[in-house]
Amino acid sequence: MGSGIAQVAAQSNFNTLLFDINSEVLKKANTTVQKNLQFLVDKQKITVADKDNIYSRIRFVNDIKQCVADIFIEAIVEKPEAKVSIFNQLAAINNSDAIFASNTSSLSISDIQKPVNHPARVVGMHFFNPAPLMKLVEVVKGEQTADHVAQTIYNLCIQLNKTPVLCKDAPGFIVNRVARHYYLEAMKLVEQGIASFENVDAIMEATGFKMGPFKLMDLIGMDINLAVSKSIYEAFNNDERFTPSPLQIEKVANGDLGKKTGKGFYNYN
Repeated sequence: MGSGIAQVAAQSNFNTLLFDINSEVLKKANTTVQKNLQFLVDKQKITVADKDNIYSRIRFVNDIKQCVADIFIEAIVEKPEAKVSIFNQLAAINNSDAIFASNTSSLSISDIQKPVNHPARVVGMHFFNPAPLMKLVEVVKGEQTADHVAQTIYNLCIQLNKTPVLCKDAPGFIVNRVARHYYLEAMKLVEQGIASFENVDAIMEATGFKMGPFKLMDLIGMDINLAVSKSIYEAFNNDERFTPSPLQIEKVANGDLGKKTGKGFYNYN
């Protein structure tokens, strides 16, 4: 997700820093960006010169001291303490107008911003996977998010050629709250032996969905999708309709996380 967001920014003429403490992750991100840009060249969406210019606008860094910018978009692990930590580290080395946007898909923006220095500058900016292709971005305003900060991120989405939707902080925001049953009900069908996951995907795609729920979970990452389910389940006081699926819990326990591990509901080796 991080490399995809960086690519989107660079394609929109923004000089972009892509930061990760893990050098191997950065190398993989570098390879992914180059591969994605070459795909656009092959499809005649951009020229070779465009590809080179876009790539030149991205700097891959693993030293947080180099992370000086106007807007930061984090796409790290879905743990509030990790997001708070990175924002506070960045706040310490940047000016007081820097904006901190979280790509979290389910964590409360209001809870994240409370322990952050200058909480009014924290906002949600939820991209969808894959970021270079998916148009929608949820701009999430936390309890303390300043109006001008939310508006700045909304305007940025338009500059990135995305379709922003502004919403208040709430469990699952808009899309994940609505989509939760797309996944959970599909898994219930399989658990109860009513249909195979392949058949569920085929039926949903035949009715107009671009991707069935099981293919989509594999793309998103089983661990991320399960974390969202758990977060919404807890936020709604363990409401039965949001109960995480044992089928997905088992997949995560076995390390079958989807495309990124080579195996999820489908095999990708």
